[in-house]
Amino acid sequence: MWIDAWRRVLGHAPHKAASNPAASAAPDAPVSPTPGGELRFSVLGPVRAWRGGELLAPGSPQQRALLAALLLRDGRTATAGELIDAIWGDAAPSQALAAVRTYASRLRKVLTPGVLVSESGGYALRARPDALDLSLARDLSVAAEKERASGNRQQARLMINKALGLWDGEPLASVPGPYAETERYRLDEWRLQLVEARLDIDLELGRHAEAVSELTSLIADQPLRERLRELLMLALYRSGRQAEALAVYADTRRLLADELGVDPRPELSRLQHRILRADAELARPVEETVPVVTFTRPGQLPATVPDFTGREAFVRELGRRLASAEGSVMAVSALAGIGGVGKTTLAVHVAHVARPHFPDGQLYVDLQGAGAREAEPETVLGSFLRVLGTPDSAIPDSLEERSALYRALLDGRRVLVLLDNAKDAAQVRPLLPGTEGCAALVTSRARMMDLEGAHLVDLDVMSPREALLLFTKIVGVERVASEREAALDVVAACGFLPLAIRIAASRLASRRTWTVSILAAKLGDECRRLDELQAGDLAVKATYEVGYGALEPAQARAFRLLGLADGPDISLPAAAALLDLPVEETEDLVESLVDTSLLESAAPGRYRYHDLVRLYARACADRDEWPPSERDAAMSRLLDFYLATATAVYAIERPGDRLVDDLESTVCPGLRFAGESEALDWLYSEASCLLACVRQNTSGDRLRRAIDLLWATKDLSESGAISHQYETTTRAMCDAANAFCDGRAEGRARTILADVLLDSGHVELAEEQAELAAELAGSAHDHTAISWVANSRGLTCLHQGRHADAKAFFGQAINGFRMLGNRPFEATSLGNLAQAHLGLGDTANAVEIAQRSLAVHAEFGRTVRLANGHYVVGIALTQVGEYPEALSQFSEALAIFRNHRQRLWEGATHFRIAEAHLAARRPAQAAQHAEQALALRCIGGDPMRGNVLTLLGHAIGALGQADRAKACWHEALSLFEQKGSTGAAELRAFIERGAEPPEYPS
Repeated sequence: MWIDAWRRVLGHAPHKAASNPAASAAPDAPVSPTPGGELRFSVLGPVRAWRGGELLAPGSPQQRALLAALLLRDGRTATAGELIDAIWGDAAPSQALAAVRTYASRLRKVLTPGVLVSESGGYALRARPDALDLSLARDLSVAAEKERASGNRQQARLMINKALGLWDGEPLASVPGPYAETERYRLDEWRLQLVEARLDIDLELGRHAEAVSELTSLIADQPLRERLRELLMLALYRSGRQAEALAVYADTRRLLADELGVDPRPELSRLQHRILRADAELARPVEETVPVVTFTRPGQLPATVPDFTGREAFVRELGRRLASAEGSVMAVSALAGIGGVGKTTLAVHVAHVARPHFPDGQLYVDLQGAGAREAEPETVLGSFLRVLGTPDSAIPDSLEERSALYRALLDGRRVLVLLDNAKDAAQVRPLLPGTEGCAALVTSRARMMDLEGAHLVDLDVMSPREALLLFTKIVGVERVASEREAALDVVAACGFLPLAIRIAASRLASRRTWTVSILAAKLGDECRRLDELQAGDLAVKATYEVGYGALEPAQARAFRLLGLADGPDISLPAAAALLDLPVEETEDLVESLVDTSLLESAAPGRYRYHDLVRLYARACADRDEWPPSERDAAMSRLLDFYLATATAVYAIERPGDRLVDDLESTVCPGLRFAGESEALDWLYSEASCLLACVRQNTSGDRLRRAIDLLWATKDLSESGAISHQYETTTRAMCDAANAFCDGRAEGRARTILADVLLDSGHVELAEEQAELAAELAGSAHDHTAISWVANSRGLTCLHQGRHADAKAFFGQAINGFRMLGNRPFEATSLGNLAQAHLGLGDTANAVEIAQRSLAVHAEFGRTVRLANGHYVVGIALTQVGEYPEALSQFSEALAIFRNHRQRLWEGATHFRIAEAHLAARRPAQAAQHAEQALALRCIGGDPMRGNVLTLLGHAIGALGQADRAKACWHEALSLFEQKGSTGAAELRAFIERGAEPPEYPS
């Protein structure tokens, strides 16, 4: 039923977990269309109505006011007079009654018949109680109270957050009338109460540090709300900030006296006295009720096929291996072989045979290793833990913790785990029980030689005897007995591959007019048989040939060409560019392929192949696409589309940056975006596809465009979104350009690689690449790359403490960018020059240069580079002791980085804020921001993490946590030594002598 979509919000129906529970609960979220066309409504935002997945038009503001008044009566009848008062109050027009009747009539036409009814001189709305978002929020609130009362605070917190997620802005937004105004105030007040309840739970769970910033923001909006101030005092006190907590009380007392002439309420005064006494109980969060884990015996094995045939030797071999788990070892057997060879069928059969050896149950999962997106081990472990009796609230977040709990639950028990269709050993390792008495069966197309201790089994095709027996079981003894020789011809034509035999036999069994000889004759055509059953994936090709052969020419062309792209999926606009067709026509084609099961709809507007179907599509392209040059032309069109669109995103993100003028030109216009958020959405959603496209274009006239596409998408590296994949791709393109002897392309690729290595903290490697890039760019007279790499070389010198050399390189970069007219990047190099001056002790010039850099960036709006400008000014002001202004600069930088999704730069900014707080002798705030820097990670990789840990140790040491401080310093020292950082020697000396820590290397 459609109502399940709402019930999932309440946790009353099984559902796939969303990454943001609150967002998934929102009434206007893209919930799957509701079958049956049932109605649902929202008032916690604009007043809206849906039928299934269709958004209805509730009409004029007064008509929406009528709908809202009826919805808020929970099905009770409202008289005409009450509705007139609700909509107009004392200002009702003379024809108000007629107007109400008109509005009601119009609503009836919009809504499902029978929902809006007339009775007793008034109207009522007869909708399901849980069709209204407000009703759902109430149910969630009540459920949260019950969970909290029973001690399950984590679940209560989750439910309150889901309730809050149903709000979509101002309740009853833009609805006129006194009734709506009153209800709007009431709903706003209730929402604040829910927020207070959730924050109260946060403090009970020990989340006081996280609550401080949210409470501070809420109090700014609600300065007279004493409960919020009480919670802030408690959060600050539990965060070790007693003085701030008492200051909140003083501010509150003064504000209430000035504004209202009253004293704080007694609860606030009692809290102040307890803080003054340093009440130990006050500092201790409420103990969370430990969820009870009751082991549940699982029985997840799929049914074995009734016609399982042969494989006797493998059944005995694997059976003996599994039985050995009753002793003192964990048995692991890994079955490998080509697709269609019967790995899963054999594994399931053996598992059923071995069930008596595993009385504590059997677990099963399809790891989808052959698909476009394999199952994540942490997701699988979450499912296993639930099946084994673990409540959701007791399931940890991280893969390591889930794996440890999983092994602990299986310790001392005898459980068989069947891991089907695995991608590789890395996917399997966290899912192994790890304890004696248990066993694991693994199937995979890859031979898992790196799965430690595994008994490897290579599964081959069937013997002729087994193949004939399987064919006979499916077709029937009588039909085969009368045509034994023809049956032998059929299984031989199938290559004795189990899936191919099953396909052929099933076709025959479903066609009673066919004889075995007719089927044998069809498969006797070697040309057709090779097309259908050729080596490697014989059965798969035979399966898809039937569907492919039935396609119209335009469908077949789309099927062949779309399979050429390497990305995990492809968007509709990208598919249109590849096929050189309008988007509307492309959509019709790809949706028709989805209908034939030759293509999958990964999400609205996105499509993907199963990996084997993709291989088959490419085989078809090699065989059928004419002229063959069309394959290259299609990939060239896709590359042009990605380059043009990525260039548009770059231009939006970095207005004024002239890099876009020096990239390879394309004939494709690409996509255009309404704003920055939409552009970034596209970039990050297409990240894997973009990089896959780059890797596919390693020669010819497409090589330079591919490398420029990599350059235009550098945000993917700096943001930390897919940094490793970006680095791997960049290295591949360096090698490709070198092999193709294209110095200009290689120079650009190595310029990009130098920056990528700097971002990840590999300074020496970055320096090597930058030197190579400088030589290549110079030979190619590529002035953009020459200027860019000069800036990169300056940064490597800056990281190595070679400030005079850095100053010289930055000077070259500034001159180069000035010549190119690239003012934003000239300003960036100017900001870097300011840091070189800081290193040389020239603080006065450093501040002045940094401010000049910031002024140029400000001309182009709130860009990422403006954030870099604020960041550098903040560093300079910190050095000269101007801490309040430095923090203001960092705050601006942080907001912009967050808006542009630059998480690594966010982390680095938190580190700089921590530096400023520590220099200003505010260790608590310094520690708080250092922790946030560690959580977000920082640009600069492990060396930067070492800097953060060093600072954190100093901050918490100042707070009296000496042992924890030493642990931070030792971890930082380890990172410095691994990377050869200049800070290692100083930090080691500091630890040995127990003195003040050294300066933190930049």
